[in-house]
Parts: sequence; structure tokens; C-alpha cells
Amino acid sequence: MLTEPLNALTARTMDACGSPAALDVAGGMAVVSPVTGETVATLAVHSAADAQAAVDLASAAFKSWRMVPAPRRGELVRLFGEELRRAKEDLGRMVSIEAGKSPSEGLGEVQEMIDICDFAVGLSRQLYGLTIATERPGHRMMETWHPLGVVGIITAFNFPCAPWCWNAALALVCGDPVLWKPSEKTPLTALAVQAVFERAVERFGDAPEGLSQVLVGGPELGEALTDSSKVALVSATGSTRMGRIVGPKVAARFGRCILELGGNNAGIVCPSADMDMALRAIAFGAMGTAGQRCTTMRRLFVHESVYDQIVPALKKAYASVSVGNPLTSGALVGPLIDRAAFDSMTAALKEAAELGGTVHGGSREAVEGEAAYYVKPAIVEMPVHDGPVLRETFAPILYVMKYSDFDAALEAHNAVGGGLSSSIFTTDLREMETFLSARGSDCGIANVNIGTSGAEIGGAFGGEKETGGGRESGSDAWRAYMRRATNTINYSRELPLAQGVTFDIG
Repeated sequence: MLTEPLNALTARTMDACGSPAALDVAGGMAVVSPVTGETVATLAVHSAADAQAAVDLASAAFKSWRMVPAPRRGELVRLFGEELRRAKEDLGRMVSIEAGKSPSEGLGEVQEMIDICDFAVGLSRQLYGLTIATERPGHRMMETWHPLGVVGIITAFNFPCAPWCWNAALALVCGDPVLWKPSEKTPLTALAVQAVFERAVERFGDAPEGLSQVLVGGPELGEALTDSSKVALVSATGSTRMGRIVGPKVAARFGRCILELGGNNAGIVCPSADMDMALRAIAFGAMGTAGQRCTTMRRLFVHESVYDQIVPALKKAYASVSVGNPLTSGALVGPLIDRAAFDSMTAALKEAAELGGTVHGGSREAVEGEAAYYVKPAIVEMPVHDGPVLRETFAPILYVMKYSDFDAALEAHNAVGGGLSSSIFTTDLREMETFLSARGSDCGIANVNIGTSGAEIGGAFGGEKETGGGRESGSDAWRAYMRRATNTINYSRELPLAQGVTFDIG
């Protein structure tokens, strides 16, 4: 059990991170921990006018930061990575307090920030363009990449800091200031990370004011970033509903978007699968973070020949999994974020049962009183791929369906709006390669013999269809934070035109 009140632990942890934020502001925005349902802080909120002032400050910072050599910009990110390493334990604890993650998951999220900083430091010397063959003698063509501008970053509660850093580390080495609008449910983690970043800025020595700023408050602040023509790129993580609002508004002013939205992720268990491996991967993918990951496994197609082997094993694992307070126990499954999440889960299970589904688990657990919402993860054996199965419910529900024909299973796999993550468990080369082919999984992430969760920063993260099409983190995702120019240089004494065009004015 905790040896001190949760609000005291919160204050102590924020202080250890170096955050100067006042945590007991009269009339401020309440921050509620899902761990106990207690209010652990009340914060001052920013107004729309504050947001505009922050945009103006970031715009001014851009004018100087874009002229700093990229390797020098990378040095700031390197220092930030060092500070994150020093603060890892405290930041991980803040993630557990605010998002309800287990200690290992909280620390893992901070490690993601450290990893992307390492990636971005190397990237700062690799912002490559191309030299392009030209048809004109005495000419050279090339492309160059330049800083884009202010980047607005809107994050969700379930990953309160890592997605910000996926964006911020790349944006900073690319020459762009960042403005962070965290979820109203997890602003403390953002303020703690900002304090750590400011220590890196102090060590760096000559960064412009306003290079990174945090805006605390409600949707009006996200709207301010979305609407401002001074914000060149808006990277928004959240629901598909949110993306349908943000995307058109940014597009209307010809701004850029990176949208990381919902995912109704699925796995396929084939006859040749390593069943022990599949069991472990499915269990974490479906139950980790209490089902509140955008990459959570929500649907499972199991071949009829192995259905009676793996489904009973899954039900046994679900029945025995530990559910409890992540701050005081070694439980694998923590709380849902709030009452709304619990109600949504309850409604989905009821609808599934009405369609003939057999529900195992899903009950509310008596942990930390009436204000906290802990549940047993649920497996639902479904006779049809319909109803709630086609929608993302942000809770630990795994819908299991039997299949006999691989092509039919693959078609059902793709027959949902989301297109984020997917996986197949097989040792059959044909099934494996088909799943990864153009007619296979239509998701941005397609895995073989691992689950849907746990992406590494080296690969670009994101999905297709209603997931929004955005890409963050590794690979060539950096290009989204820069603008491309094609340059033609004539070093001859002639002026030939392309395509053989003649235009003689002499």
C-alpha cells in the first residue's frame, strides 16, 4: 500500500522532475488519477489568448532556430535524452499516476522518449536530399530540405508523453519549434517532461525562447493550434472522431496534418502457429494497459483446427490475470481511465451478448473503491463478425472468431474502418507472405509471430484508412517536418530549356 497520500506522492514526483507548476490552484482544472479516482492536482489553464501568444513566441523562435545547423540542433536533443535518463524513474511514476499504467509500462514509455532522442541525434546529420539526373548539359538538379515551421502536437491520455517526443525530437532536429497540447486527463506528465526539457535547454546555452511550450486546458486550445495559419503542421493523436474535426480544418487553410487515430487491430492464428508464442503475444496485445492502447488487439481469428487448443488457454490466462493498483502491486492490468470507459465497455459487452456472443470476464473488480474503475479483461466468443466487433472500444475486450478459409479470414480482418496494427501467427511461408503482400493486411503495421502492440521507434508508426494515414517516429517520418525544394543550377554559358522547348527572343 502507499505510504503517503496520492496527491502528496504526485507533488513529490513533480518536484523531483523539477516542474514549477502550482498543483493546487483554486478553481483550476482538476486532474484525476484513475488509480484511485482521486483528484491529485488542480492546475491553472491557458486561454485562447495564451495559446495565440504561445504561437507567436514559437513563430519568433522558428526564425532563429531554422538557421542553427542541424547537427547543433541535434546536440540539444542529445542533452534532452541525457536528462530523460536521469529523470526516467520519476517520469515513469507520473505516467503510472496519471494514466494508470504498470510501473514497467510507465518506464517503457519514458524509454521510448530516450530511444527517439537517440534516433534523432543521428538523424541530425542525415537530412539527405537527392542529386537528380538532368537532360540539360551543364546543369545540375538536386532537392534540398528546409525547416517547415511551428509544429502543434496534440496527445491522448493513454500515452501521455511518448508520442509527443516522437514528434518533438524529430521536429527539433529538423528546425521546428513545438507547441504541446496534452490530454486534459494527463497534463501533469507533460509539465514534468517540459521541466526536464528546460534543463537540457539550460545546458545547451543558446536556444531561442519558446522552442517548446505546453498548453494546459480543454479543446479550445487544440482548436487554436488547428486554426492558426502560423502552425505549419498539426500532429494529433486521438479518436477518429477527433481526426474528422482536425483534418478538414487544417486542410482548409492548406496546413499539414499527421493524424494518429483509432485502430481496431486483429490477429490471425493459423494451424501451423507456435501456440505458446501466440498465447503470450495475444495476452499482452489484448490486456496490456487495460486494453487502452491504439495498438491493442481487439479481434482474433482462429483456425477451426486449433480453436479448441488456444481459446481455452486464453480463457485460463484471462481468468488468472492479476488486476490491481499499479502503484502498490505487481498486477499486470491496471485501471480504466474513467467511468466513461467502463460504461463503454459494459455497453459493448451487452451488445455482443445480444448478437449471440459468449462473454468470459468483463466484471468490475473491487479495487480502490467506487471512484476507480478496474475490470477483468474480457474474451467474447463471437458467432458473427458484426456489431461492436466492427468498432474500437477502448477497453480490454478481445472478440474471438473461428475461421476455416484463410482468404475469408483475411477479408474479414480488413473489413473494419481502422487500419493501424495487425499480426499473423504462422510458420507457413505462403500464409506469412500473403499477409504481408499487397492483398494482405491493409494496416500500417503488419507483424508475423508477434502481437499488435509494442512498436519500436526505428520504424515509422501509423496506419491507414480511419487511422488517418500519418507516420511518426522512425524511418523517413522526418520528412513531414520539413519542406522540400527542387533546385536546378546552370553552370554553363547556355540556356537550354527542358523538353526541347525553344524560346528565342534575340
